[in-house]
Amino acid sequence: MRQSQLLMPTLRESPSEAEAASHQWMLRAGLIRQLAAGIYTYLPLGRRVLRKLEQIVREEMDLAGAQEVLMPAMQPAELWKESGRYEVYGPELMRLRDRHDREFTLGPTHEEVITSLVRGEVSSYRQLPLTLYQIQTKFRDEKRPRYGLLRGREFLMKDAYSFDADWEGLHRSYTSMYEAYHRIFTRCGLYFRSVEADAGSIGGEGGTHEFMALADIGEDTIAVCDSCSYAANLEKAEYGGKEQAASEESSVRDEHEAELVRHHTPNIKTIEQLSQAFELEAAAFIKTLIYAVDGKPVAVVVRGDHEVNEIKVKNKLSAAHVELADQTTAERVTGAPTGFAGPIGLQIPILVDDAVLAMESGIAGANEADYHLGNVKPLIHLSQAAAGDFRNAEAGDHCPRCEEGRLAFHRGIEVGHVFKLGTKYSEALHATYLNASGREQPFIMGCYGIGVSRLLSAVLEQHSDNNGIIWPRAIAPYQVHVVPVSVKDTVQMDLAAHITSRLSEAGVEVLMDDRDERPGVKFKDSDLIGIPLRIVIGKQAAEGIVELKTRKTGEVQQLGLEEALVFATGAEY
Repeated sequence: MRQSQLLMPTLRESPSEAEAASHQWMLRAGLIRQLAAGIYTYLPLGRRVLRKLEQIVREEMDLAGAQEVLMPAMQPAELWKESGRYEVYGPELMRLRDRHDREFTLGPTHEEVITSLVRGEVSSYRQLPLTLYQIQTKFRDEKRPRYGLLRGREFLMKDAYSFDADWEGLHRSYTSMYEAYHRIFTRCGLYFRSVEADAGSIGGEGGTHEFMALADIGEDTIAVCDSCSYAANLEKAEYGGKEQAASEESSVRDEHEAELVRHHTPNIKTIEQLSQAFELEAAAFIKTLIYAVDGKPVAVVVRGDHEVNEIKVKNKLSAAHVELADQTTAERVTGAPTGFAGPIGLQIPILVDDAVLAMESGIAGANEADYHLGNVKPLIHLSQAAAGDFRNAEAGDHCPRCEEGRLAFHRGIEVGHVFKLGTKYSEALHATYLNASGREQPFIMGCYGIGVSRLLSAVLEQHSDNNGIIWPRAIAPYQVHVVPVSVKDTVQMDLAAHITSRLSEAGVEVLMDDRDERPGVKFKDSDLIGIPLRIVIGKQAAEGIVELKTRKTGEVQQLGLEEALVFATGAEY
């Protein structure tokens, strides 16, 4: 490809709206352009990379025995209502009506559609197992699109769905996809971890793992053991070495010791303010938060130095929606303004974290303005509350698997997710097959997603420097960048054309910079677009000597023509 004919509008400065490094480089290198918030056009370089990512995904899906299909992006709302997700999915679901006033959605995912397809086409256990996948545009009405392709409203996704006759079959399908994902992300050059995760709105009855590309810009926090392979998303992360609940005997020896003490605490509302006022650590306090759980108030009680994990609360209560209650609701159920809520005397369900029950005593809100209660004995005063793990794991917590390791925290970009769905969708949509005994059984399902366009961004978060992109060779738009210093020098141009032709015949993708630009401009653009190997043709062209620069390492070497061609057709760079 001649660069003079390539639509590659580079920018010298990063646009002000681009916060993430990947977003900046994609705009500056001319890979994408924004049409609207969270909606992008892929220019030629970006599209070439995207196609290579798609090809890697296709090869590994095919190798795992999956078959490619293509499903409609526009889905009848009836399917979503049948599965029960039409209201549950929330405002991210893009909804529309046709001219006949029929409701449709623009698919953010395709569990309903694939289940509908298979229930109409597969009727016998002899047709199982079956795994189908597609690579297709998805739509989610993100409230705040940001970071370029990392959080958009329109994006490219690979979604696969497995159908098995039993749980053993699902385990095999899940394992096959799990291993394929490891191969895909390794081939793309990512530094990643597979982590235990929550199923979220997809739901399901079995395990689920997220694949996280480690990057500071990542919106997810993952807990990783420093001694074993345990890793989990913060919303799912457990911790070992949990404190044992204080015994009733150690908590109180007589009724007098169980008496509550009222403390006047005017305008002292936060844990930080309480710590200063009482000259105690945050761990000495008991924090009560009021949540709206499917519209009903629930109190969650954690230690003052801990944070509530809303996903754990949601799973404990099998709820669809969990969010902090508004101020009006909180004041109505506690009788006190914000900052003075406490667990004693509440007439709503109460969840108390294990770490609170391990406290012999603590200080909590009094459900009265400007007052807190001291000498709160959780084992005595909160004996009717539902106990469990309702807090976020923290750095330094014991690993829940090996117990020897400690948890450390990293930021991550979710690039893939695998789920064991079980019968969630097959039962809801009445998708069944006949088993060997002639009985109807619901399919046992799994689903497996990869954000292909997000993967492009994740790679750039890990593979760039101050000068621009550093593409892994497997997904680079071109493998070799041939740069003649002067297009007016016929010897240089002839040699550039010869090298380009020889490499192209050998199956190497080459971009030749035939623009009439200064050498400095060419070299800056070359570093910016990040092609793995640059061959510079300069003053020694007549002698058949060229300069090779490896983008990843910055190594520069002078080689003869044939030696340079051998190097450029290899995989060392």
